[in-house]
Amino acid sequence: QKLVLLGAIQPGFSPPCPADREKDPEYWRGQAQETLRAALRLQHLNQNVAKNLILFLGDGMGVSTVTAARILKGQLQNHKGEESLLEMDKFPYVALAKTYNTNAQVPDSAGTATAYLCGVKANEGTVGVSAGVTRDRCNTTKGQEVTSILRWAKDGGKAVGIVTTTRVTHATPSAAYAHSANRDWYSDGEMPPDALEGGCKDIARQLVENIPDIEVILGGGRKYMFPKNASDVEYPHEDKHRGTRLDRRDLVQAWHDAKPPGKVAKYVWHRRDLLALNLSRVDFLLGESQHPRVPRPQPCALGDPWPVPGCWDSWSSQLPPGDAGTPKGCCYLQGCPTLGMLQALHEAVELDRAIGLAARLTSPQDTLSVVTADHSHVFTFGGYTPRGNPIFGLAPMQSDVDRKPFTSILYGNGPGYKIVAGERENVSAVDFAHANYQAQSAVPLRQETHGGEDVAVFARGPMAHLLHGVHEQNYIPHAMAYAACIGSNRAHCNAAGRPAAAASILLPFLALLFLLC
Repeated sequence: QKLVLLGAIQPGFSPPCPADREKDPEYWRGQAQETLRAALRLQHLNQNVAKNLILFLGDGMGVSTVTAARILKGQLQNHKGEESLLEMDKFPYVALAKTYNTNAQVPDSAGTATAYLCGVKANEGTVGVSAGVTRDRCNTTKGQEVTSILRWAKDGGKAVGIVTTTRVTHATPSAAYAHSANRDWYSDGEMPPDALEGGCKDIARQLVENIPDIEVILGGGRKYMFPKNASDVEYPHEDKHRGTRLDRRDLVQAWHDAKPPGKVAKYVWHRRDLLALNLSRVDFLLGESQHPRVPRPQPCALGDPWPVPGCWDSWSSQLPPGDAGTPKGCCYLQGCPTLGMLQALHEAVELDRAIGLAARLTSPQDTLSVVTADHSHVFTFGGYTPRGNPIFGLAPMQSDVDRKPFTSILYGNGPGYKIVAGERENVSAVDFAHANYQAQSAVPLRQETHGGEDVAVFARGPMAHLLHGVHEQNYIPHAMAYAACIGSNRAHCNAAGRPAAAASILLPFLALLFLLC
């Protein structure tokens, strides 16, 4: 009806612009009433069995990062930004997760990954083990291993996958399959002699051996899969990319050899090879780039290693909906403030595109999608900026102490602390819109730290209402497993007319802000 009315308007008349519309109280009242009607519809709970699970994990994606990414998304679409919606904003259920480790108020990515993947809290620096394990102490590991929701799904007959824009052996994805007293034991070349003598396995080896039938593994860090000093296929003349394994094993070949007869296993190391695959004819996929992060400002440039979220439209066109053996949308994405605030937020927007793609490829009737973060960072933005102020821009005021301007985005600590001639650097004298600009920080550190506040958990799909209020972070995989009838808590699965879950696909890790280390 509105379109018909607009079509009958006299020439020369234009509808009110958003700024004018917002001056009308009825605009806000109407918006609120529509939101209320949507909330009332949530009284009809979706208690279906989740055939599919998707966990989007934004490493370091605190609430302030989510808000800033929302504004950036809108501004990239030529809007003011604040009124925009991220795809995760459209999820009907939101909770907060407490991120502390058992021995740390402000957590690290290893302990948090153990929480939201394995369902138990752990010490910082340890992955896939209980809090009975002390970091670096190999001899405390035996008997303290804990399994992840990926293992529960595999045991439940589902296909599973891990996709990440960091190393597949990084702390966050490795908690899905590994058990280690140190998150940095990527290969045996990074392990101390006592750990090797004690029988502890490096994380790359565990990737191949612990759950050998993971259908999809995509990420970076291939040098940890090859013998020490072996030349890299892409960078043969760069020493830093050479293999690191002391045992001289080729773990890619070991991965191939472990596959059942008659199954097709493909290894790729470049985006073009991945896009060329006919996924309907592939049973197992291993892809390892050397550095899979999304470059700016052209995330789909020809030389990029992986079809990370912004490039997924071409890849996802191959994925047949409902195919239990084919991943329909999964990715683990991370971003790092040492690369600059601009890249971190653009990567958050890329995550949002991936979430939207997954939503188009799946149905909330049978797919539980969860978006969260492992922890926050000391990232903030403020300064009484006016509506529509460029998110990377200056605050409209100067400091009333040193009389210098400052950007809206600031960090509590990190490498952005700069003193010039005994005073804080004048940001108007530098290109603060440059992709590599590091926002100013209050305390000088080579790398900024994690933040300790709660992180948001967004949920959509079967049993999404179980994620509500304030939870311990380790509650997340238990709620997801309950929804999918996997893991140990399955007594409800055949009760009250809820059918047992059919074999399908678990897509863990659509994770982004690209690694906040």
